[in-house]
Amino acid sequence: MKKFFALTALLICLFTAATVSAASKDSVAEQRRQIDQISAATLEKLYAKYPHARRVVGECYAYATLSNSGVKVLFIGSSHGRGLAYNNQTGEKVYLHMKELSAGLGIGAKEYDLIFLLNTRDAWENFIAGKTRFGASTEASADGGIIEGAQYVAPGVWAFQMTTKGLALDATLNGTKIYRDKNLN
Repeated sequence: MKKFFALTALLICLFTAATVSAASKDSVAEQRRQIDQISAATLEKLYAKYPHARRVVGECYAYATLSNSGVKVLFIGSSHGRGLAYNNQTGEKVYLHMKELSAGLGIGAKEYDLIFLLNTRDAWENFIAGKTRFGASTEASADGGIIEGAQYVAPGVWAFQMTTKGLALDATLNGTKIYRDKNLN
């Protein structure tokens, strides 16, 4: 049994290291260009699924897109991703990393996109500083209503999640950290 857990942990580490290694070979300008393109494509997928989201994204204080991949084997899981946050008020772009560890029962691999709507200046500042603490709520509302297809995840923050590839079945507790990419900012 110990060998199985060791092999599982090794596979997760190798999966993460291979992705990080491939990304570090590109120049900073090329990495930014790739992330900009992925962000634009992610928003277009969102708008195709939820046409009202184009107006909501344009009217919110800021937004962030993150493209992620993850794997879950029995009791251990890991996800990682990259993206950017864009401030609609100032035009500022902040390039981001995301890491997530999970514990609980599950199996699978998937690629998915997250789109965060940041409705206030405080939500923006906390998000790009890596201070946002995520939680789920089915009964929350902002500005007197809900945003179709999105979940309220933190004060002033709504999120859409769209799976792009793969399948994962799990019941887990996740620890998510989103932070500035020191090399790209």
